[in-house]
Amino acid sequence: MKIALVQMNSQPDRAHNLAEAARLMREAMTGRPDLIVLPEHFDWVGGTVADKRRAADRVPGGEAYVLVQQFAKENAVWIHAGSLMERRGQDHRVYNTTVVFNANGDQVGLYRKIHLFDITAPDGKTYAESAAVAPGRELFIYELGGYRIGCAICYDLRFSRLFDRLASETVDIFVLPAAFTHQTGQAHWEVLCRARAIEFQAYFAACGQCGSYAMPNGDRRQTFGHSMLCDPWGKIVAQADNGACVIMTEIDPVRLREVRRLIPMAEHRVLLADREVRISTGTER
Repeated sequence: MKIALVQMNSQPDRAHNLAEAARLMREAMTGRPDLIVLPEHFDWVGGTVADKRRAADRVPGGEAYVLVQQFAKENAVWIHAGSLMERRGQDHRVYNTTVVFNANGDQVGLYRKIHLFDITAPDGKTYAESAAVAPGRELFIYELGGYRIGCAICYDLRFSRLFDRLASETVDIFVLPAAFTHQTGQAHWEVLCRARAIEFQAYFAACGQCGSYAMPNGDRRQTFGHSMLCDPWGKIVAQADNGACVIMTEIDPVRLREVRRLIPMAEHRVLLADREVRISTGTER
């Protein structure tokens, strides 16, 4: 199976972003992929909390949703639509949502980001995703070309129990749209992507935002890019730099079977949820 990872430099400008997404998806189609993956926030990024609420759109029926849906149908290609800002009824918060379309343009499912990015980075910049975004509650797996594909978004990458739960349903490929900061990306992006591929013996497709975008206070936020595909052994099969681009990658079923045969972790894995944990305070005799 061929996967096209579309790396973008989205801005707080939906019209610009959707035009870029369409252009890069057309470029991806020259490689005849089975699946196109867009990054997190492919439709809109940046702004204040109020800006995010205003930018959120309908799922289904919103501008970004319809663009991707029509592209999938017109080009007979599956699309893992990164993430978009989903309006959440009358609530003041929104969802950060992945929508997956099949080659007929039908929605096969969606995943709403569970772990929200509320941190202070080493440079002092504060990220408070939960001020505008509500967490999702359900995991999502879909099937394509004989593979089971598990969904996650950006900050989810740090929480191995999410991937452990997906892997318990025999996932072959994890897809992670992201907008990693440059600082955290330099330190953790590659090692975490490779670790998830190794520990759960699956392909890991990570599709990121790149470059910078402006905040209302004049600050510029820098994203890391470096979209990549890791195989189940942790080898990086393909990797982008830090510019808008498309990278074509391929899933090798023989490699998947080979790694799982060499180290049969599925057979060896022990369920530990019901195991007692003993903690010593140093006074036990």
